[in-house]
Amino acid sequence: LKFAFPSVVAMLVSSLYNIVDQIFIGHGVGFLGNAATNVSYPLTTICLVFALLIGIGASSRFSISLGEKNEERAKNAVVNAIILAIGCGLLYFILGMIFLKPLLNLFGATTKNFPYAYVYASITIIGTPFLILNHVISNLARADGSPSYSMLCMVVGAILNTILDPIFMFVFNMGISGAALATIISQIVSCFVSV
Repeated sequence: LKFAFPSVVAMLVSSLYNIVDQIFIGHGVGFLGNAATNVSYPLTTICLVFALLIGIGASSRFSISLGEKNEERAKNAVVNAIILAIGCGLLYFILGMIFLKPLLNLFGATTKNFPYAYVYASITIIGTPFLILNHVISNLARADGSPSYSMLCMVVGAILNTILDPIFMFVFNMGISGAALATIISQIVSCFVSV
């Protein structure tokens, strides 16, 4: 329970980013905004694949190394994971920006929702390096015996996103770009808490 409960909560909370954005965008922008975020969401899903690939692999290597009392290899696993996460995050951001328009079309953007999808995705893709690094560090924190801290890092981001969404969308009248900005600010803060 010490590990399972915080892990389940962290996974549920990370789902809140999209749900919260959908709620506020639905009220502030309408159905085209919701369609735009749905078209953009595969970019986040693909990003999470890399985050989990690196994070779970590194945390497994880290745990095995600690079990073998090989602290040097455990440290190397952490350092390599962080460097790989940063490198993959930056590469994902660069390639995502270059191929954003064809990717959105591939994911089902229409002429009506494409402008919204492009605005939303071009902002949220800025946060992908932080998203990858945050998930990698969260996996390593769980492997280090700190599942509650890993959960806290995810919860901080989700709560901040829930607070910032209505402020940026309705107070500052930023529309869908406000929701995207709230998302990346929350991911960046969550990443810094993890670090």
